[in-house]
Amino acid sequence: MNKVLTPPEQFGNVEKGLYRSDMLCPPHFPFIKSLNLKTILLLSPEAPTRSVSNFLEDNNIKLVHLGMKVWKSTPGWQPVSEELIKDGLEMVLDIENYPILVISGVHETGTFIGCLRRLQNWNFTSIMVEYRSFASNKARYVNEQFIELFDMDLITLPRNLPPWFIEQKKLLQQEEIEVLDEEQNIT
Repeated sequence: MNKVLTPPEQFGNVEKGLYRSDMLCPPHFPFIKSLNLKTILLLSPEAPTRSVSNFLEDNNIKLVHLGMKVWKSTPGWQPVSEELIKDGLEMVLDIENYPILVISGVHETGTFIGCLRRLQNWNFTSIMVEYRSFASNKARYVNEQFIELFDMDLITLPRNLPPWFIEQKKLLQQEEIEVLDEEQNIT
């Protein structure tokens, strides 16, 4: 008999070996198991249910509950803390944690992935299209503003970057060189 694989709400493939979703529950376990995850990064302050904790332990999936470690009420307008985004980005940019799933609610995950896309040098319109496609009618202007204003200089790139990130950086550098060459040929 074939098992039915049910992905969690808001599941998506962000990059090779990097996934996103809403919180997990038992019907999602066969699907999650099929991803062969090494790490789950939890951004929300809420603790996982006992069934989720047991599932992760039984399948040797490391849970990093970053939301519990760094969650705090944010000053002023910020929907999440800069520390949460910074620490999370540094974690997903370390290949030692792969394959990895980032979980939380729509707002934390969407804001987090939007900041990752900025680090990848996506144009802001494309970032907003992705953010809004996952957030749907729950999109918040304050999250979009956070993504736009997040200080990328806070991020310290790990030594062991994932191949997709390295390849994107090489392509961007190559493109910059080509643009400079074209400008020099015009003058």
